[in-house]
Amino acid sequence: MLLGGRRSIKVDKGTELRLLSALELLEAGREAERLARREEEKALCANACLLARALERDRKPVFPDGEAVLQGLSAGEIGTLAKLWNGLNRAENPSPEDGEERVEALKKAWSTRLKRAFAGVCSKLSGPSPLRRGQKR
Repeated sequence: MLLGGRRSIKVDKGTELRLLSALELLEAGREAERLARREEEKALCANACLLARALERDRKPVFPDGEAVLQGLSAGEIGTLAKLWNGLNRAENPSPEDGEERVEALKKAWSTRLKRAFAGVCSKLSGPSPLRRGQKR
């Protein structure tokens, strides 16, 4: 459940980067730990595993796992896509480190966003209104 804004951004024709759940982020981190053989490989592996979950075409993953991302994309492409994802994530999930003013502005925007036209309206006809005092039928 997202509180507001965009859930994804278009990257290419039919390809999107979507926000991930907390569990998906944890799983990406665990996969990256298994892939990285040296300390200097950790960041690239982490970004590849994140992209394996976030990069979709027609709501289906473009890559099955982080290793496939490492095989299919260059380090520069992985870095660029990871930066795009990070920008979307920061825009939609503000941190207290972003400053109180920014967080308050986002909270206000979320609370005043448009809602569905009939959200919360009963779909069943109700009976006649109750009579007011002194009123006769």
